Amino acid sequence: MASGTQQIRILAINGSERPDGNNAAVLRYAEKELAGRGACLDVVCLRDLRMSPCGPCGDCNFRTTPCTVDDDVAAVVDRMAEADGIIYATSVHGFGSAPLMPAFIERSGTGYLRFDRRLTNKVAGAVVTGRRYSHVETYAHLLHNILLNRMIVAGHGFPSVVHGDVAGSALEDEEGMEMVTRMLHRMVDLIQVLREHRELTGRDALAVDIPSERHRVPRRVQGASR
Repeated sequence: MASGTQQIRILAINGSERPDGNNAAVLRYAEKELAGRGACLDVVCLRDLRMSPCGPCGDCNFRTTPCTVDDDVAAVVDRMAEADGIIYATSVHGFGSAPLMPAFIERSGTGYLRFDRRLTNKVAGAVVTGRRYSHVETYAHLLHNILLNRMIVAGHGFPSVVHGDVAGSALEDEEGMEMVTRMLHRMVDLIQVLREHRELTGRDALAVDIPSERHRVPRRVQGASR
């Protein structure tokens, strides 16, 4: 277990519509692998949420308060903020992320996280499952969202993309599952490092003073007087 007594908590966002598909199989594997490191994996299945798509209001780029749509997205954002790490996991549908994932990314990001980057310095990973095509493009979609939210990417080799067709067959992709395993252990390692630094110094290792993109840093011109 990590330093201290508090268990490491990682939250996975499962974007697949299928309750027992390859995404679910990989996340069940992840739960067991993380348990071996003393970490707990909770899974949010987007298919089970009461989640509305972005509506016709169209004022997200101008409003200064969170989204007023009444559904389950805000509660999931709260759970993400409480976790030590986040995993975005989606299957590939139509050469891109399964539809639930981009809907959630838009609602959680534009509706809530853009005002206050509450996921800053969370350790994050991404998993993509699919039959044959567009794994890396879909992985990049998740990665861009992770970086936008100022999370720390747990890279350890190739992307965690796993090939499989029928339910459960993704677990037979040895290289893909090796990348998932490496990512999981890297996430735990990074979370431990950040915790240890906090315990030793009493402060976050990577503090960020700018709460959101709406707060700009004055540009420093080389040679300008101070």
